[in-house]
Amino acid sequence: MQVLTTVAEVRAARRHLSGSVGLVPTMGALHDGHLALVRQARAANDCVSVSIFVNPTQFAPDEDFAAYPRNTERDLELLAAEDVDYVFMPSAEEMYPPGFDAAVDMGLMTERLEGASRTGHFFGVATVVLKLFNIVQPTRAYFGRKDAQQLVIIQRMVRDLNLDIEILPVATVREPDGLAKSSRNAYLNAAERQAALVLWNALTLAQEMWTRGARDAETFRMRMRDLIQAEELARIDYISVADPTTLEELRRIQGPALVSLAVRIGRTRLIDNITLGG
Repeated sequence: MQVLTTVAEVRAARRHLSGSVGLVPTMGALHDGHLALVRQARAANDCVSVSIFVNPTQFAPDEDFAAYPRNTERDLELLAAEDVDYVFMPSAEEMYPPGFDAAVDMGLMTERLEGASRTGHFFGVATVVLKLFNIVQPTRAYFGRKDAQQLVIIQRMVRDLNLDIEILPVATVREPDGLAKSSRNAYLNAAERQAALVLWNALTLAQEMWTRGARDAETFRMRMRDLIQAEELARIDYISVADPTTLEELRRIQGPALVSLAVRIGRTRLIDNITLGG
């Protein structure tokens, strides 16, 4: 496994590759969710590339960029065990050299949900992902469904900008009790870890309501809100029942619906989602 740190090194390596290339973009602190992406990439491609880059442009000044979990040695051991061909680990200066002044604006869908709570977040996400696509030139790229809005935006960017890349969504990987795998789970103490189950419990409630025939979207939001507010360590950022393609909030569920939520457990902000009728 090669570890590359510059754009020039990746481009040189890419010129010597034949066949398909699968890319898994990450911010490191790898867990089973990331490894599920890597394994799907390994199964379907001649070469697998993983990027590890904690992207500063997608963090607001009051967010956890400095504290974001980093464990490079362990990450590289995990990726070597998965037979990854090369890992791209650039510095911030390599990705954003002096004078860099570009951003990808994907329109209204970036202003909803995560975008409403984290101003400018998706400018940073879309820009860095487009840069990675241009640098690595993958055949396919793999993204987890846990970051549902990110996935929708990347799919739209690829479509709108005519990028010759196939985007492959991968199902959310969960702990045995339902909590979605996340690098930020490491922030939780024992009491917070137990309280964090309220996200999965709220989504499970939504699934049960849909199965029983409920279709009024506001009723879903209200019932989920009541459940979460009963947990004293939880503070709701948003609860959404939206069209899974446009991310516009629904009044009534008449087709597939993306049910997503962001909740702070103590000081840790967690997200999760399910798709009803998908």
